[in-house]
Amino acid sequence: MLLAVAVLSAPAVAQSADSTSIPPNYWRRFAYGFTASILLHEVGHIATAVAVGGHPTFGFDKARPTIYSGINSRLEPHKQFLFSAAGLTMQSLIDEGILDIPHARGGAFERGMLGGGIGTTLFYLTIGRRGSVSDVDFMARTHALTVTQVTLIFGSVAAMHTIRISRDAHYANFFARPRADGLDVGLNLW
Repeated sequence: MLLAVAVLSAPAVAQSADSTSIPPNYWRRFAYGFTASILLHEVGHIATAVAVGGHPTFGFDKARPTIYSGINSRLEPHKQFLFSAAGLTMQSLIDEGILDIPHARGGAFERGMLGGGIGTTLFYLTIGRRGSVSDVDFMARTHALTVTQVTLIFGSVAAMHTIRISRDAHYANFFARPRADGLDVGLNLW
């Protein structure tokens, strides 16, 4: 899977460290990478459920699409923990692979993958931390780790990835968008 990410991101047009323009189709490729990261998060859950003998199903929880493990968490809390941890673990491993495996760096698809991994982790460690189908909350309910411990583990990995990205010239302007009169820093939701 990591090889596929490296191959898919290599042909994308790389932005040089001193570039202030956005290549054509940048945001589309970025969105593809972000979407791929989210889908691989869900694949991690599904593959883990199958590997530990669960029968994953799809459904909705308060209008949110949800993957259910098919594991009885009271009888097999360890298996439920593995299922719940699999999505964030998958994204962290993919981000680590992108940052470690030698390849042409900095393409829009790759940036989307990294953004998806870090963004999903931030979501789960902040507003998605508690809830009926929260991965973090489910991990804590198995009594293997507390919510705080899960937050520290996955948060520190995402923080290290963020630091590595900020120090790599191939990812110039990763957390800022060039404008004619300067840079936009932050996140635009609309």
